[in-house]
Amino acid sequence: MTGTLRPSEGLDPRRRKLLFRSWHRGMREMDLILGSFADAEIGALTGDEIDQYERLLEIPDTDFFPMVTGERPVPPDIDCAVLQKILASRRTMTF
Repeated sequence: MTGTLRPSEGLDPRRRKLLFRSWHRGMREMDLILGSFADAEIGALTGDEIDQYERLLEIPDTDFFPMVTGERPVPPDIDCAVLQKILASRRTMTF
């Protein structure tokens, strides 16, 4: 897998940007985790969930990756519905 399998056609500019950012994180593992999540969910996220996802994408990979893999606990200030969806999506992945 080298990138998105979902076309960005039909997505509004904000969602297209988030899809791109999800696949271009810098850490390949996070590209796969967040990119796969975005491929599956970006079109269905509500406006509030898009806001949450944008905030989560601001977290550096070196801080975010250990939380997503369960190596570090998730701080309460970033725990949200979208993060829970990402964690559920991650649990279904095999590397």
